[in-house]
Amino acid sequence: MKHRPATDAIHRGEGDDRSASPLTLPIYETTTYVFENAAEVEAYQAGQSDKYLYSRYSNPTVVGVEQKLAALEGAESALLLASGMAAVTTAVLSTTKVGDEVVCSSALYGGTLHLLADLLSRFGITTRFVDPVALADPTTYSDRTALAWFESPSNPTLRCVDIAAVAEACRARGVVSVIDSTFATPINQRPLALGVDIVMHSATKYLNGHSDVTAGMLAGSVERMKACAYARKMLGTVLDPAAAYAVGRGVKSLSARMAVHNANALRLAEWLEESGRVSRVYYPGLPSHPDHAVATRQMPGGFGGMICIDLDGDYGRVTRFFDRLQLFKRAASLGGIESLISLPVLTSQYGHTDAQLAAAGVTRGMARLSVGIEDVDDLKADLEQALA
Repeated sequence: MKHRPATDAIHRGEGDDRSASPLTLPIYETTTYVFENAAEVEAYQAGQSDKYLYSRYSNPTVVGVEQKLAALEGAESALLLASGMAAVTTAVLSTTKVGDEVVCSSALYGGTLHLLADLLSRFGITTRFVDPVALADPTTYSDRTALAWFESPSNPTLRCVDIAAVAEACRARGVVSVIDSTFATPINQRPLALGVDIVMHSATKYLNGHSDVTAGMLAGSVERMKACAYARKMLGTVLDPAAAYAVGRGVKSLSARMAVHNANALRLAEWLEESGRVSRVYYPGLPSHPDHAVATRQMPGGFGGMICIDLDGDYGRVTRFFDRLQLFKRAASLGGIESLISLPVLTSQYGHTDAQLAAAGVTRGMARLSVGIEDVDDLKADLEQALA
C-alpha cells in the first residue's frame, strides 16, 4: 500500500525541507534517524558516512554546538556531555585502565576529588594528590602515571598553576594532561595553546551562563576526542539536544558577559582587600594573590568572575555574613548572570576531612562569591551591609 502525501510528509526527515534556512540552530529532538537502504547503514558502520544513527552517539544540534565550542577553545574537536562530572568521568575513563595512576592537584573541586579517591579507586585506578606546584616537575610522575588532572584557577581559592610548564612536564613523561578551565572560560584562558592535551569545562557555568542547564564539555585533538567520544557512547553521557541548544545560545553572549564579570569581580576584590573587613581576599587579578604573575601571563582576557574571601577561618562569622546578604543569592554553582554566594565547606568541599581541607588551602571561614553582571555599586553595597 502506498503512503498518502500527508503520510509521506510525516515520515520525511526534518532536514529535508531545503527551503528552510534557519538563523538559529534547530533542536533535533529525535532519538533515531532514517536510512534509505542497507548500503547506507553499512557505510555508516564502516565510518564512510556523515549520516546519524542514534542520538546517544551523536545528534545534529549537539554537533553544531560542539563545533562552535571547538572554535572558541581553539581545538580540533569538542564534545558536549550531560554534566561537568560526566565530562570528568568520561575523560578519566577514556585515558586510564586498571593499574594506572592519576596524579591530581590537591586543590580542586570536591566532586572530582571524591570521584577519583572514593569511586574509581574501587576499579583499580589509583590517585595521588600533590601540591599544585609539583605538577610542573617531571619527577612528580611515576611510570604508572597515565593522567594528570588539575584546575587553574582552582576551586575555591583560585590558585593558578603554570599551565605550559605542567603540559611540558607531562609530555616529558608520556602523561596525558587535563585541565578543568571552568573558572577561566575560553575568553580569559586558552590552555590548548599552552600545550595541554584536553580541556574540560562544566558548561553549566559560564559557557551557558544562565543557571538553567547542566552540561559539560571536553576539547582537544581529533585523536583525543575520538577516544572520549567512544567512552561517552558507552557511558551514555551525551548531552540532550535541547540542553545543547541552550548552551549554544549562551555561548553567543559569552564574550560580552565575561567582560562584565571580569570588571565587576576585579573592582569588588580591590574594595574588599582595601576595606580591612576580611582577613584575606583570593582573586588572581590582585597583586597580593600568590599566583598573580602566572595569571597575568596566561589569562590575557581577564581574571574571571570568582572571588574567595576568608573571615579569619571563623565558621560562625562567615555564616552570619552569608545569612545577611540580600542581592547575592545563597546558592551552589556559579557562572550565571546573577551573583551567588556559597560556603565551600557546605558545598564544593563538603565532606572533606580537615587534612583534605588543609591540603586544598580551604578554611571553615571561607565564602566563595560568583560575581554576576548586576550594577557593581549595588553588589558592593550588599557586601558592605553584610560585613558591617
